[in-house]
Amino acid sequence: MNKVNFEKEREEQLKLLGKNKKMLLHACCAPCSTACLERLVHDFRVTVYFYNPNMDTRAEFEKRADEMKRFLLEAYGDSVGLVVENYEPNEFYDCVRGLEKEPEGGARCEKCFWLRLGRTARYAADNGFDCFTTTLTVSPHKNAPLINGVGQEAAEESGVEWIFSDFKKAGGFLRSTEISAKYGLYRQNYCGCVFSRLKKTIKSPSISRLSHCFGAKRTRTFAKNAERKERNGRKNVDY
Repeated sequence: MNKVNFEKEREEQLKLLGKNKKMLLHACCAPCSTACLERLVHDFRVTVYFYNPNMDTRAEFEKRADEMKRFLLEAYGDSVGLVVENYEPNEFYDCVRGLEKEPEGGARCEKCFWLRLGRTARYAADNGFDCFTTTLTVSPHKNAPLINGVGQEAAEESGVEWIFSDFKKAGGFLRSTEISAKYGLYRQNYCGCVFSRLKKTIKSPSISRLSHCFGAKRTRTFAKNAERKERNGRKNVDY
């Protein structure tokens, strides 16, 4: 089975859509948005949509949101809009309940993609956007076919067109690190959720413990414990 070239698919979509359409771009963080915006702003009128209830702490959420605001202001002035949704972690915890033991990249991540892209699609539909997409595919850790599949289904439900992407291709991830360095952006070393952080710091036994007493308050407790363990010597690497 031939792999789909999602970057080429976007080029074909653009031919049909025409330039200057109104796009809502879901973004997980400033570093991931950098190379994506560089490719999109010449063809679309972009508004960044920061909806990420999967963040394990309010501090992480606010740090990423603040960096998103700073980067857009410094790089694009007022030519790229920004919408920051409220931090509502229970939306994520409710969404992935029962999937605590799933590996990173598995069914839990797919549910998280659905949560975030579904909300992005609905916001786009309610606010007059022509299309939407996400920065998630710039990460080498993310499954582009899965993300594009979820995006397509969310598009069918909302009536707003999904724009294909695999932003990591053609040097996209490398370019994101270059732009991030230029602007001195905070670059995290985990996707944002407690499961990803715990996997990197205190491994699977804590994931198992978490699954037996799952809930927002307990999850945040584990996240804070993990944060203390990694505070010294943590490397900033895009996830």
